[in-house]
Amino acid sequence: MHSKLIVLVGGCFDFLHYGHIMFLTQAKTYGDHLVVLLESDEKVKMLKGEGRPFHTQEQRKTMLESLRVVDEVVMLPMMHSNEEYYSLIQKIAPTVIAFTEGDPKLEHKMKQTEMIGARAIVIPSIHTPSTTKLAKLLSLE
Repeated sequence: MHSKLIVLVGGCFDFLHYGHIMFLTQAKTYGDHLVVLLESDEKVKMLKGEGRPFHTQEQRKTMLESLRVVDEVVMLPMMHSNEEYYSLIQKIAPTVIAFTEGDPKLEHKMKQTEMIGARAIVIPSIHTPSTTKLAKLLSLE
């Protein structure tokens, strides 16, 4: 019996859009089991600003779970340090960790990937409006 190749990704996924779908679909091609670490509402607000997230963490989890490429969603508590993320990543023990090109924490995430012996995959960004741009277009922000 072969062991499952676990692919790990993380993010806010507040307002699912084409860029998210393509990122998740591409990430899944690197393994058998796609796990999404989903940021807490508090963290999304901190990262994206007042009025965000548009959807609660529970709602975002439901949306992600409805996608056939997503096998598991882990709702994160408010994470205060890189060590907390690292500890969780060690427990999940992914074979591959996928990131979006241009991720502001890319360098740090690459180091964590190396520390647990996983393969890092950087997925090129799709040129599509981000959640923030879509929210502005829809006058939500």
